[in-house]
Formats: sequence, C-alpha cells, structure tokens
Amino acid sequence: MSAIVTVTDLVKRYNDRETVKGISFSVKKGEIFGILGPNGAGKTTTLEMIETLRPIDGGTVIVNGLDAAKQPDAVKRIIGVQPQSPSFQDKQKLTEIIQLFAAAYGEKVDAMSFLRDVQLEEKANAYAESLSGGQRQRLSIAAALVHSPKVFFLDEPTTGLDPQARRNLWELVKQVRDKGVTVIMTTHYMDEAELLCDRVAVMDDGKIIALDTPKNLIKQLLGRGFTKSQRVEQADLEDVFIDLTGKALRD
Repeated sequence: MSAIVTVTDLVKRYNDRETVKGISFSVKKGEIFGILGPNGAGKTTTLEMIETLRPIDGGTVIVNGLDAAKQPDAVKRIIGVQPQSPSFQDKQKLTEIIQLFAAAYGEKVDAMSFLRDVQLEEKANAYAESLSGGQRQRLSIAAALVHSPKVFFLDEPTTGLDPQARRNLWELVKQVRDKGVTVIMTTHYMDEAELLCDRVAVMDDGKIIALDTPKNLIKQLLGRGFTKSQRVEQADLEDVFIDLTGKALRD
C-alpha cells in the first residue's frame, strides 16, 4: 500500500530545547497506526504538527500529497481530529452539533445517520451537558467524520472510560478503518495498541526508537532473550467485569 502520510526529519523546538528530534516515518493508506511512548515523549506534539495545529520547526510532513507547512488549510479539509478531551456547547442538542460541524466544512448531512453510527441516536435531542465521558468521545468521533476525511487522528481516545465504553470505542475505530479512513492514534494502553494497530512507532525523548507491527516487536524482544514468568489465563478481570455487568453501553 502507498503512504498517505509521510513524515521526514520532523523537528519541534521550544526555545533551545528540542521536543521532537528529527523523526521520520510513513503511514500507509487504510491502516491503523499507533504512536506510543511515555508522557513527554513527543507523541501529541507530533500529532499536532501533522494536523497543522502546531508550527513545524524542521523537516516536512506530507498528507495525501499536501505539504502540511505550506498548505495547512488544504490539509485541514481532508483530516478529522478527535481530541483527548472533547468539549461542546453544553446547551446544544447532539443533532445541532453534528450539523454545525458539517456546516463548517460546507457540508449538509443526515445528523441522525452519524449519531446512529456511534450509538447515540437515542440522545439525538439531548444536550451535550448530559453526556457521559464515553458518549462525549463517541460524539466527538461522529463530529470529526462529517466531511469524510481521508485521515483520522485520535489522541488517547479511551483514557478514563469504563470497560464497556472502551471496548465499544475499539469497535468504532475498526469501523472507521473499514470505511477506508486511515487512522493515526496515540494511547498509553498497550493492550489497546496490540489489538487495534497494524503498526506502531515507539517514541521516547523526542525520538522514534522502534517501528514495526506489534507482533514483530514482541518477536524481537523474545529474540533478545527476554523472559518472564509464564502464566496463561483464559480470561482476565476485565472479562469478568464485562460478563457480570454486560457489554451494553451505559448512559
């Protein structure tokens, strides 16, 4: 598959300190690509430069043939962004929010169709202030997709969500990918990255220190002689929780 995002020697500086140190990678069309790393590694800064939300201090970012530094408005028109902490007008109905986001791109959409895709049709006439954390995340995804973006960015999308909402969001991300949208995401949950991502880049101290499929990275670790106490369980506590309380989303 050809690359839809190409990052070359990307640099971000704050005063004399480099927080992103000349990283390079590419993202293939139609894949889910993860950027992993500890706090302060440069993950969110990297995303924000690709999204044209933060100036690039060195290197280049090409998104679907567009130079992010030279054509930021054109890039914004073909990407969707789901922020870590989405916020909406509290006294606005969900249908109105979807229509507002669509209008910003000059689009007219069936708001109910988008809400149905993220299992929020029953909340269509509710105000945003009444939504739970998981519902806000799902609304944010719907709002980010109103203009049919080619690339969709998620920054730690399941932080703070309960197990049902978390697993539901995983399914939503897969559905977005299955519609032909390339997904780039950050997460602190390694099980999430292993389940969702076709490939991951591991960042630390502003550099990419590994880039491969999750399966290959695990094989490489084992090949370096890594061992740990083997304990194979057919289920874990989260499975118990889901089984006892049900998979259905809660309001």
